[in-house]
Amino acid sequence: MAASLGRLYGNRLLKLNPNSIPKQICLYSTAQPWTKGRKAMLTSLGLLTGGAGCLLYALETSVRASDLELHPPKYPWDVTSGLISTFDHASVRRGYEVYKNVCAACHSLKYVAFRELVGQTHTEEEAKAEAEEAMIEDGPDSQGNYFKRPGKLSDYIPSPYPNEEAARAANNGAYPPDLTYITMARHGGQDYVFSLLTGYCDAPAGVTLQEGQHYNPYFPGGAIGMAQALYNEIIEYSDGTPATQSQLAKDVTNFLHWTGNPDHDTRMLYLLKSMIILGVLTGWSFYWKRFKWSNLKTRKIFFKPPPPPPKV
Repeated sequence: MAASLGRLYGNRLLKLNPNSIPKQICLYSTAQPWTKGRKAMLTSLGLLTGGAGCLLYALETSVRASDLELHPPKYPWDVTSGLISTFDHASVRRGYEVYKNVCAACHSLKYVAFRELVGQTHTEEEAKAEAEEAMIEDGPDSQGNYFKRPGKLSDYIPSPYPNEEAARAANNGAYPPDLTYITMARHGGQDYVFSLLTGYCDAPAGVTLQEGQHYNPYFPGGAIGMAQALYNEIIEYSDGTPATQSQLAKDVTNFLHWTGNPDHDTRMLYLLKSMIILGVLTGWSFYWKRFKWSNLKTRKIFFKPPPPPPKV
C-alpha cells in the first residue's frame, strides 16, 4: 500500500498546488466582481421592493377593513369538501326548481343550454319537456316574420327580458345580472350567494334606504334593489324535501355553481384516472430503473497498480 501511494505521489497525481486554490475559489465566487456602488444599488432596490410590498399589503388590509359589506362565513360545500369531490346532483336538481320558480322571473341563464341538463339533473325526456315549456323566438320565416316555437335541447335557457333596457325599466333602474357565472364573479363565491339570499334584515340606525331598496349587510353598500325572494315553503320540491329558506338557498347556490362549472365532475373523473395511471407508471419506472442500473450500481472498482519496472 505504501509503495502504491509512493508511486502516485511520484507521478504528481495527488499533489496540490497551493497557489491555484485561491484562483479556483474566485472563479466560483459571485460577490467578488461586485463593486461597492453595485452592492449599494442592489441593497437599496431590495429595501424599496420590500417596503412597497409592505405598503401594498397594509393598504389592502385597510381597504378590506373599511368595507361596508359583511364578509360571508365559510360553509362546507360538497363540491369543495376534498381533492376529488363532486356535486350533490339531487341538490342541483332542486336548485333548478328554485331557479325556475323563483329566480327566472328576473335573472337569466343565457349561457346554459337545455342539453347540459341531460345526465346531470334530468333525464333526456325530462330535459326535452323542460325545453318545450320555453317558447323560443325564431325566424324569420318565409314571410320575413319572427315567431315563437317550443324549445329544443340545443336551445339556451331564454332570458326573461328582451334587452337590458326592458330589464331596468321593470326593476326601477336596477339591472338583474346573469347568474350563469355568478359564483365565480363574486368575492366569496358560493358563500357570498348563500349569505346574500339568507341575510336580509332591517336597516340599522343611521342607514337610509331609497324607495325600492332593501337592506342586506352582505351586499356592497348594504342597499340592494332585489327584495328577499326565498321564504319557508315558498315552493314544493318534487322529491319531498322540506323547502326551508336555508334549504332553498343551499340548493339554488349549488345549482348556480354547477352552471359555472358543468364539467367539474368530468374533470374530477379524469383526475382520478390520471392518478391511478401515474401511480402504476411511477411504480413500473422505479422497478425498471432498479433493473437497468443494478449492474452498474452493484459493481466494484479495484485499482490495479502497474507492475514494477524490471530490475536492471
